[in-house]
Amino acid sequence: MIIQQRPEPLELIISCFLVERLVLPENHITSNEKGYEGELRSDKWLENLTDNWLVLHGLLLENHGSRFQIDTLIIAHEKIYILDVKNYEGDYYLEDDKWFTKTNSNLKNPLHQLIRCETLLRKLLLELGYNYPIETYLIFNNPEFHLYTTTTNPSIVFPAQLNRFLKILNTHPLKLNSKHLKLANQLASLHIVESPYTRLPPYTFEQIKKGLLCPDCRTVFLEVGNGIFICGHCGCRESVDAALMRNVKEYRMLFPDRKITTKHIFEWCGYVLSKKTIRRILLMHYRLIGHGVSSHYI
Repeated sequence: MIIQQRPEPLELIISCFLVERLVLPENHITSNEKGYEGELRSDKWLENLTDNWLVLHGLLLENHGSRFQIDTLIIAHEKIYILDVKNYEGDYYLEDDKWFTKTNSNLKNPLHQLIRCETLLRKLLLELGYNYPIETYLIFNNPEFHLYTTTTNPSIVFPAQLNRFLKILNTHPLKLNSKHLKLANQLASLHIVESPYTRLPPYTFEQIKKGLLCPDCRTVFLEVGNGIFICGHCGCRESVDAALMRNVKEYRMLFPDRKITTKHIFEWCGYVLSKKTIRRILLMHYRLIGHGVSSHYI
């Protein structure tokens, strides 16, 4: 049973909004997308677990000021599993506890992160009144990944071992009770929603390219007729109302501290819609607060 689904990372959503409006480092979105892609692949794979498990995806927890991320936590009858998912691609090497590639000799050892996560979770569980054994696994689910190593580590699960690992998990399923469900709900309630803005490159309203962007190809809408925008690049058609509200959503996420005003949205949309049209649409979806220059929508 899935207790907590994995949300799409806000940082990735906002980065995708920014990519056509601001020049970002080449690897900024790519690395986020790859990580999220690997996590979703793992979530799909775990759908083959029996219903006698409680699964929480994408947990961010804290214990005495130390935060730790758990890609997937599984509560079984007799123990708890921590799965750390890596969507690594290419050839990696492991020698004397050091991880590296041919082009990068200074990689962090992902097993160290897993050990830290296990230690902090164990402390948190004890404070909550639970003393379950914990097993940790480093899951590599990209078929294009290979690790060269002279030793074996039972905590590492390679792409070719995924189905076998899942069968082992399902070998001795035991029904859970209310105590297990209580723990799952407690952990879900302790999940921290972290602000993504601190990890994004700095940007201002003045720097951002304005205009109503096409939902398909992300180029600026230029043509409008009979209440319909038509993208001159890909031919996508969207109603004026839908296009405006979609782009207002982008404005809200990119600038959560800025007020929604007719003037700001008029500028944000690249002056292609009249203030009268913008005011009409905003009044259908938001509530107008104040009068005159201080008025804004919530």
